Amino acid sequence: MLSRRLAEFKLAFLLFTRFPVGRVADFVPAMGASSWAWPLAGLAVSVPASLAYLLLYAAGLGAQVAALGLVAVLALCSGAMHEDGLADMADGFGGGHSKQRKLDIMRDSRIGSYGVLALIFAVAIHVSLIARLEDPALVISAAIGLSMASRGCLPLWLRWMPPARTDGLGRTVKSVSLGNAFVAAAIGFAGLASAGLLPAILALCAVLACGAGVSVLALKQIGGQTGDVMGALQKLSEIAGWAVLAALTGVPL
Repeated sequence: MLSRRLAEFKLAFLLFTRFPVGRVADFVPAMGASSWAWPLAGLAVSVPASLAYLLLYAAGLGAQVAALGLVAVLALCSGAMHEDGLADMADGFGGGHSKQRKLDIMRDSRIGSYGVLALIFAVAIHVSLIARLEDPALVISAAIGLSMASRGCLPLWLRWMPPARTDGLGRTVKSVSLGNAFVAAAIGFAGLASAGLLPAILALCAVLACGAGVSVLALKQIGGQTGDVMGALQKLSEIAGWAVLAALTGVPL
C-alpha cells in the first residue's frame, strides 16, 4: 500500500510540477489515482513562490514587484501548464465555430490573440490582487492555501465532466474515484485554514463557483473537459480565491 501511494504521489508531482521526483518504477498507477496528491503538488510549487515573494518584499521592491515574483515562480515551478491551458482554451472557445474546430485550435501549439489577451489579463489581475493584501504573512498563507485548494478541487470537476476527446490528458485522468476527489478537496481546504476559518470558507466557495462556471462553459462549448480546460479552470479558480481574500482583507484601492 505504501509503495502504491508513493507512486501516486510521484505521478502527481510529475504531472503538476517540474521538480525531480525520480521515476515511477514497478507499479505505474492510473493518472486519476494520483488525484488525492494534487493539492500536495500545489503546496510544493507555492513554497518557492512564497520565498521569492518574501525576498523581493524584504528587499524593499514593493508589493507589486513581490507579487509579480510570486506569480512568475509559480509558473516556472509548474511548467506554466495552467497558463498554457488558459491560453489554449481562450483561443479555442473564442476562435472556433464548431466543437471540432475549437478542439483543433486548442491542440495547436501556436497562440492567438484571445490566448495572449487571456494571459495578459490573468497575470495582471493575479498580481494586482496579491499586491492588495500587502501583509506578507497573509500573502504567504493565501498563496499556499489557494495553490492547494484550486488543485484539490480539480478531481471533483473531472468526475462531473466527460472527456471532450477520445484521447489526450483529459481522457487519461478521467478515472478519479469519489473517495480521491473528496480527499483532495479536504486537503486543499486544510491548506486554506491558516488564512482564517471564514476567509477560508469564502475563498473555497469562490474556487468552487469559478470551477463550476468554467465547467458549464466547457460543456456548452466542447461537450466536456480536456487538459487545457482543467489547466484554465485551476488558474481562474485560484485567481477567484485571491479576489475574495483581497476583498475581505486587502487595502483600499
